[in-house]
Amino acid sequence: MKNIFEGRPEIWAGIECTINRLKSGYIDQLALSGHYEREDDLDAIADLGITTLRYPILWEKHQPNKNSPIDFSWTEKNLLRLKELNIEPIAGLLHHGSGPAFTDLLDPKFPELLAAYAKAVATKFPWIKYYTPVNEPLTTARFSGLYGIWYPHKKNDVSYVKMLLNQLKGIVLSIQEIRKINPEVKLVQTEDLGKTYSTKLLDYQARFENHRRWLTYDILCGQFTEEHPLWKYFIRLGISVKTMEFFLRNVCCPDIIGVNHYVTSERYLDHHTEKYPVSTHGGNTLHNYADVELVRVPYDKPHGFKLLMKELWDRYRLPIVVTEAHLHCSREEQMKWFRELYDYSTELKKEGMDLRAVTAWSVLGAYGWNKLLTCENGEYERGTFDVSSGQRRPTAMVGMIKKLVNEGTFSSPILSGEGWWKCESRFYFNKNKLIQMDHLEHDGQPLLIIGKRGTLGKAFSRICHLRSLKHVLLSREDIDICCYEDIESIMRKYNPWAIINAAGYVRVDDAEGDRLKCFRENTTGAEQLALACRRYGIKLMTFSSDLVFDGMKNSPYVESDVVCPLNVYGQSKANAESLVMDIHPSSLVIRTSSFFGPWDQHNFIYKALHALEERIKFSASKQIRISPTYVPHLVNASLDLLIDEESGIWHLTNNAGISWYEFARMAADRAGFDKKYIVEDYSIPTAARPRYSVLQSEKGILMPSLEIAMEEYFEETMVLI
Repeated sequence: MKNIFEGRPEIWAGIECTINRLKSGYIDQLALSGHYEREDDLDAIADLGITTLRYPILWEKHQPNKNSPIDFSWTEKNLLRLKELNIEPIAGLLHHGSGPAFTDLLDPKFPELLAAYAKAVATKFPWIKYYTPVNEPLTTARFSGLYGIWYPHKKNDVSYVKMLLNQLKGIVLSIQEIRKINPEVKLVQTEDLGKTYSTKLLDYQARFENHRRWLTYDILCGQFTEEHPLWKYFIRLGISVKTMEFFLRNVCCPDIIGVNHYVTSERYLDHHTEKYPVSTHGGNTLHNYADVELVRVPYDKPHGFKLLMKELWDRYRLPIVVTEAHLHCSREEQMKWFRELYDYSTELKKEGMDLRAVTAWSVLGAYGWNKLLTCENGEYERGTFDVSSGQRRPTAMVGMIKKLVNEGTFSSPILSGEGWWKCESRFYFNKNKLIQMDHLEHDGQPLLIIGKRGTLGKAFSRICHLRSLKHVLLSREDIDICCYEDIESIMRKYNPWAIINAAGYVRVDDAEGDRLKCFRENTTGAEQLALACRRYGIKLMTFSSDLVFDGMKNSPYVESDVVCPLNVYGQSKANAESLVMDIHPSSLVIRTSSFFGPWDQHNFIYKALHALEERIKFSASKQIRISPTYVPHLVNASLDLLIDEESGIWHLTNNAGISWYEFARMAADRAGFDKKYIVEDYSIPTAARPRYSVLQSEKGILMPSLEIAMEEYFEETMVLI
């Protein structure tokens, strides 16, 4: 017989599928991701090499009305396709939801209603072997009953406990009904097993929360008895012994324990609230304290993923799967987080833990978790695929997962440094520390950045440091990009995995009288870099401009629009685009517009605010409409595209069309300055400008809105003061 503890864990996949109830209705993650419309999503997921997929058959979607017939047609088509692809589905019936409008988590009939729906699903799909009737019941009960964040928005212990017990009873009854149809069905019960740590004063609160974190599995496994540390807590809340004895008579141990683990799972409670942002402050009836991610504070006692998993294994000795492994951050850090959990899981499996798999979550990304699903306009988090444009685009996660599935290991220069959760800059106490480095020292090939003195080059170096990307920042003295021999010499010296060309001629008006120098720096330099990168087989990223267009459109320019520059600078960039793509088609050309950022004084916003602060008139054009671009957002999005090995021309701006005059007024409003000092500019520049050069991408929405950019600009500049 094969030893189940040998080898590495499998890799599974999952789709974020929450349908959360708001006052105005419901928000459906599958609708936001476009999964309902794309018929080939499952084929793309299967191509990853996975054999198991957490897949929704959600109650709210299929039975919105109590007495109406259930329409399974769309789900049936997809489930049958999964069978054809030899992928085992884990059916999720309720995912952070409160059920259809005819019930909710406090409804005494909720368990029986959920079980009736589970019976209908099992009757329709008797071949499904794995179920998660309710995802993370403890987490859902806390957010819905204790914190008031989710429907039905209660904030007391009684509601919290009733919601938890209702969900758990619903799980028990659902599995009982399903097993009447398919006795072999397995329960995959998911939960976030986060642990709480604290200052000595708050030990009592941490102990309580650490007893609480086991409730889902303790209750389902029949371990919630009179001896349990929280039994008397339930009695004090008015929960009857009869209610709790139901679970002792109907033990429903999970066949597989599903662990959803995030960087926020481990918490730290500190009564020194003055050290932390107000948003982290809370407390109980005895003490006020900050509740923060453990990773944000220096903590030298045992903690971390492996500790949590060993505690789980020692407590239950049941098979385990990491059912969600996801981090919302830069691309390489998403990859580092997943690979780290996979490597840890492999170690635990080799040590004897029955750890079956690690799940890539969520393969299609997720919407609104930055605001905890409380509103309709939440931020999109990219997953294994990026669906922000409505189309599905593979990210670098795809290649990593395929490699792990097929070979059990994955290496890349971009993963050589530590993730942010292991760097000192993560601590609240170091948050405002300024860091500027031209080189980041750790093993692995570097990223070569050309443009040491420019706004863009400096920003790339700064953000590469924050993202732990090994890089080398070069100046004109270090390399002449118009000299092929210079480029080759630098390549042999550093052996980079990619080159970013952030150098060039930027003085648009001066270029009219300095044509040769402009074309040398913007066109010839890009051409020579492309030739060298093609020869050495490495990626090149270079930057272009909105000034390649003539402004005759009345709608935003997209990547496929024909260029027609009006000035020398624009022509130099248009020529560079054409040469680079002809010479080295795998290159990445980023068109962008109208930089502003917190780390230099050579931008429109800084100059406008400085003038307004001094109550000096500031001139800005009403006639020219542009796409302001926040430099940190631009750099992060560009790096993600480079890591994803994208190619071709991409438009990256903060998704807005606005005049310079409106832009100045927007900044004045945010700063609280008097807008009367902003006047219309009637001057005629030396170089002709397009009256309309707003950029938009037809390939994907990769950057936040201008409003978010402005908010972050002011937050960052306040830090720098």
